[in-house]
Amino acid sequence: MIQIERIIDLKENIKHVKNSGKSIGFVATMGYLHEGHLSLVKNAREENDFVVMSIFVNPAQFGPNEDLDTYPRDLERDSKMAKEAGVDLLFFPQSDEMYPQDGGITIQAGRLSNVLCGSSRPGHFDGVLKVVTKLFHLVEPTKVYFGQKDAQQVAIIETLVRDYNFPLEVRRIDTVREEDGLAKSSRNVFLSQQEREQAPAINRAIQIGIEHFMNTKQVDEAQQLTIQHIEEFTSGTIDYVELLSYPDLITNTEESTSVILAVAVFFEKARLIDNIIIKTEEV
Repeated sequence: MIQIERIIDLKENIKHVKNSGKSIGFVATMGYLHEGHLSLVKNAREENDFVVMSIFVNPAQFGPNEDLDTYPRDLERDSKMAKEAGVDLLFFPQSDEMYPQDGGITIQAGRLSNVLCGSSRPGHFDGVLKVVTKLFHLVEPTKVYFGQKDAQQVAIIETLVRDYNFPLEVRRIDTVREEDGLAKSSRNVFLSQQEREQAPAINRAIQIGIEHFMNTKQVDEAQQLTIQHIEEFTSGTIDYVELLSYPDLITNTEESTSVILAVAVFFEKARLIDNIIIKTEEV
């Protein structure tokens, strides 16, 4: 596995890969890899000739009171896991390599960022688009892979790629879960033992809400049942519970082909997100 820190070296390697006519699968991460990331790599490995992974804790997507400084990092562990998973090139730049200058030009996520995680994390998705735009240009991937757990992020990136004609395909991969249903996340390590025991109730609450919506098409009732289950079975504080159309993320679900029931819950040292997306034909 090739390991690279500098953009100039990345571009040189990508040039050789492209010149050889190989397809490139790309997995962008912030590191501290888990089975969810490895599932993305597995899909990229199956569908492409060459697999690139980036590890970069992107400061542009963290707010002033968020966990940038404490976000878990272990490059040696991640490198070993990436190599074993079949990554061909690992790119792990520092912040001054990715953002050496600031010319004042920004990318705004717009309406899609005004709900769910974006409503309580202003500027977060602007930062996501900033880094993925740079990475897409640098890696020149054929296909890029993102997990459904970050469903709002995926919707926004899909919209960016569609509206601005990026020459790549976005592949949305199912959420990978623990045996008890908890969505895999790098932040799960911050849960106390009691919180870890409670956390699977989040996914169960979403299932209850979705089942109610499938039977009744009542959005408010589905959201309320989800809230009640989380409040009864966890000590966490709910950030949001919202049922929206997907991927356009609007409250009018009647004409949508898919809907999402998405949840974010604060525990003492971790904020967990999860969701379920269903086709409206199933309702």
